[in-house]
Amino acid sequence: MAAKGTPSRARAKQPNLPVVRAGRTPPASEDCDPTTCPCDDGACSLSRYVRSMAAASAEGRDDAEHTLEATEQAVADRLRGMPIDMSAMAAVSNVYRAANAVRNRVERTVLAPHDLTWTGWVVLWVVWIWGDIESRHVAAEAGISKGTLTGVVNTLMTRGLLSRRVHPDDARRVLLSLSPKGQELMTAVFPEFNAVEAAVTRDLSDAQILQMARSLRSVVQQAEKG
Repeated sequence: MAAKGTPSRARAKQPNLPVVRAGRTPPASEDCDPTTCPCDDGACSLSRYVRSMAAASAEGRDDAEHTLEATEQAVADRLRGMPIDMSAMAAVSNVYRAANAVRNRVERTVLAPHDLTWTGWVVLWVVWIWGDIESRHVAAEAGISKGTLTGVVNTLMTRGLLSRRVHPDDARRVLLSLSPKGQELMTAVFPEFNAVEAAVTRDLSDAQILQMARSLRSVVQQAEKG
């Protein structure tokens, strides 16, 4: 999970245009240059994808999906010759793709059986971690609008997972907390959630996982400065 006790503090914003840096351009040939493109085991995934798509075409297959490799190829073709920082662009693009892929897997395998949406899960997580917390802070931590939070809270309250009360010092403020049923649900479901986190990082060593966590934390800090 993300720092400060939330699954994600990132806002749903469009990424900025890639940073232009002199001397770092996409490769001029069809075969990708490993120094300017994320490659697997030294062999370029883009050129591999071109070959695999050519083979698929020869077999008459036209149902190819936009995989990671397909997207990389399309980007490389579109940006060929432009002075773009390909490494930075690839890193940030993969952050988005990784986040979406993990979210989709969690929603399908962990949350759906418990009739939970991703946003509902995030709200429960924030309240579970912080205990009694003002609704406005929940919205901020979850990265959603107050209007969206209201709908989510109403749904969770209807299911008996969340409770709402007026702040004792200010009737205009609202405090949220988990009900005993909500506490029980989070205690049961979070190990399932964490099992997916462990599964998707299985091919990384402990040192690599730690380094990735630190690197992404630095990315988050830089993004939040803007």
